[in-house]
Amino acid sequence: MTEIPTRQHRPAEPDGPGVTPGPASTSVTRRRGLPRWTLLVAGVLLGGALGGAYGVKKPPTYTATSYVIAVPTEKSDPAPALGFAQAYGRVATQLAVLEDAQVRAGVPVRTLQRSVQTATSPDAPMVAVSATSSRPGLAAGMANAVSRSLTEHANATRARTHVELLEFSPAMKPTAPSSPSPKVTGLVGASAGGLLGGLVLLVRPRRGTDSARTGSVPNPATAADARGQL
Repeated sequence: MTEIPTRQHRPAEPDGPGVTPGPASTSVTRRRGLPRWTLLVAGVLLGGALGGAYGVKKPPTYTATSYVIAVPTEKSDPAPALGFAQAYGRVATQLAVLEDAQVRAGVPVRTLQRSVQTATSPDAPMVAVSATSSRPGLAAGMANAVSRSLTEHANATRARTHVELLEFSPAMKPTAPSSPSPKVTGLVGASAGGLLGGLVLLVRPRRGTDSARTGSVPNPATAADARGQL
């Protein structure tokens, strides 16, 4: 009986210096780049620089506040004064009041609508009228003008409401700006930049997961080797 010689397989020789590396060797070789946390640091530095520049270029703003108080007349119950103070706080920014205040303030109605805000207290019958401007004197002038106009409109109907509005404290010229300083805007910008950098790191895929998914696939055996193994 004639024996069929079997093909002996030689062990695979390691890749030499002149041999092209296989898939396994290429998967081991990784491109070394910057660490992942450098994106977070870059976001913090960039956000802080932009926030600080915004705080330096933006002109400072000043806020002045005047207070008026609602008091009952001699023939009225003191309890409704609190409710009227809440109503006067909403009326203070209406067009009828601002049209009379623009003459005293020396600014158009649109400026008053954009710069004046009111606040009331649930415990005291008091209305706070605040005005904001890049000039301290103008901020105080707008707050006092709106307060006086509101007082005149409220006192015109005190015979029916039995509540009158009195000036409690006029607005004074502010000495310090109410807008945030460049340090504060820089910190806010750095926090926002760090947050965005962290979100990018979370969304960005890692290199390790990509290389793990791309595993080395062995080459299929040839037909001759398969017949030799039978």
